[in-house]
Amino acid sequence: MKKINQMVMGALLLITCNIAMAQDPNFYIYLCFGQSNMEGNAKFEPQDTVNINSRFKMMSAVDCPALNRKKGEWYTAVPPLSRCDTGLTPADYFGRTMVENLPKNVTVGVINVAVGGCKIELFDKDSREQYIASSPDWLKNIVKNYDNDPYARLVAMAKIAQKSGVIKGILLHQGESNTGDTLWPQKVKKVYDNLLKDLNLKPGSVPLLAGEVVGEDQKGKCASMNAIINTLPQTIPNSYIIPSNGCEGVADQLHFSAAGYRELGRRYAAKALTLVGNKVPNKKTKK
Repeated sequence: MKKINQMVMGALLLITCNIAMAQDPNFYIYLCFGQSNMEGNAKFEPQDTVNINSRFKMMSAVDCPALNRKKGEWYTAVPPLSRCDTGLTPADYFGRTMVENLPKNVTVGVINVAVGGCKIELFDKDSREQYIASSPDWLKNIVKNYDNDPYARLVAMAKIAQKSGVIKGILLHQGESNTGDTLWPQKVKKVYDNLLKDLNLKPGSVPLLAGEVVGEDQKGKCASMNAIINTLPQTIPNSYIIPSNGCEGVADQLHFSAAGYRELGRRYAAKALTLVGNKVPNKKTKK
């Protein structure tokens, strides 16, 4: 019996060692979630699909036969980065900026699970079913892409990603559908805490970067939500706010233009780089 136990322990140790060896500490993984501005509302342009460094990867969270992508597999991060027919997202220029400014032995991967028009409640394990049941058909049709559970899909993809690299941060862009909800920070914290628990990450060990919605300078319809978003670090100490001032919006006053997404993505990266010990060179903002 003792010999059998020793053999079992030895096998478990070997498995653990193999998993550890498979993880590349220089593969930085970032989880992205939220609503339409994280999903990507602007059409990507020719400049967004060329000269993409192969060190910038995306994991497809859905099957996209037309793009030759399979759920749970890594690809060079050519847009779209969310679902098969979505647009440019802050994650695009977040990743590009990261690899431009990190050592050449570092790879950056993003996983983007976002649902346009959703409240933060969609990512709450306890309120998801009720929230979906009361949602309009167009939202129900989107969440079907994630088997009616975007949070579970994000966790499932993240677990696959953890076999290859290390989760270094979480990017959130959500809030328009919760405008005026002073409980939003607590609701975000619940999702954040669940993510860390479900991915076996130490509490507070992974930074959360939350972007502001279209601001007052762009006549944003939900700009008042930015005051609430900016209180998030009081609830999640390891969270950081990414400002949206100066990021170009579009006529609906809810979404950013392609140029706005590029700039917002660079701002997410600027903060993320400081959190991994790098600094962004002073560069003139590109359009």
